Amino acid sequence: MQKLPLILSATLLMASMSQATWAAKVTPFQSAIAEETFQTEIVNRALSKLGYQVGSIKEVDYAVAYQQIAQEADSDDISFMAVNWAPLHEAMYNKAGGDDAFYRQGNFVEGCAQGYLIDKKTADKYNIKYINDLKDPKIAKLFDNDGDGKADLAGCTPGWGCEKVIEYQLDNFGLRDTVTHQQGLYSAIISEAITNFEQGKPILYYTWTPYWVSGILVPGRDTVWLQVTHTAHPITKDTSLPNGANYGFNVNAMRIVANHSVAKKHPDVAKLFSIMHVDVNDISAQNQLIKNGQNTMVDINRHVDAWIKAHQKTFDSWIAQAKAAK
Repeated sequence: MQKLPLILSATLLMASMSQATWAAKVTPFQSAIAEETFQTEIVNRALSKLGYQVGSIKEVDYAVAYQQIAQEADSDDISFMAVNWAPLHEAMYNKAGGDDAFYRQGNFVEGCAQGYLIDKKTADKYNIKYINDLKDPKIAKLFDNDGDGKADLAGCTPGWGCEKVIEYQLDNFGLRDTVTHQQGLYSAIISEAITNFEQGKPILYYTWTPYWVSGILVPGRDTVWLQVTHTAHPITKDTSLPNGANYGFNVNAMRIVANHSVAKKHPDVAKLFSIMHVDVNDISAQNQLIKNGQNTMVDINRHVDAWIKAHQKTFDSWIAQAKAAK
């Protein structure tokens, strides 16, 4: 007779926890960059394995995603984005509420480089090593595509965060009079740069990893990274690497950011988000498949299936650790 209440309590507790899992609404966010879907879907698969019903991905600007996730700070539901670039997105992250509004632990993807590159042929011929070298009108004119005498930089889409760094550096390095920052749809801008390269013309562009561009314009073979003479960054005080090189941007990590209540209300999800890790090179390889035409959701889901199968032990360990946390 004394054991019945304990058994009943345990049963009710387990039922309550199971009901909470199934009742929680899961909303994944990402930008409109198709190459982000692969890593988002890996997270979705893990959540589904834990028993959560995951909704369709919402594609919005990064700033909007942070705002909408922050609005769920105390919610029973789960909202997340798997592409929180740190430290590049710190201003947007903090503006939306920072650590008081979000749960963020662990690094989902590490070693995400970004910066400026030019074609190797022009770099070698004119001994161009720094973006600051383009302050010289004669050097800048080499990359002039529209005849105005200024270098045309294939730059960053507004709202991504990288555009603010580029704009800041154009001012700080005194490049306004010699460099034009081309902004708009990145895929169109970079495609034009690739076409120019194929035609033997000098090119100047911004890009990042993981992304398919460096699989076509291979650094060291086709292109070279440009460094900066000193750190000039609107968010961080030092962008130099341990080896002394300085490319003007920090090497970022992509982190999973979720609404703050996840930590207390869904400890299994909190644990999952803190331990998931995907190699940056795996994402670059999948991005190349997208560039090669495998760009439908059927294709991307097949890529996710293949990745999970190739890393089954790791994936299963994530699930086991998450369940143990609950």
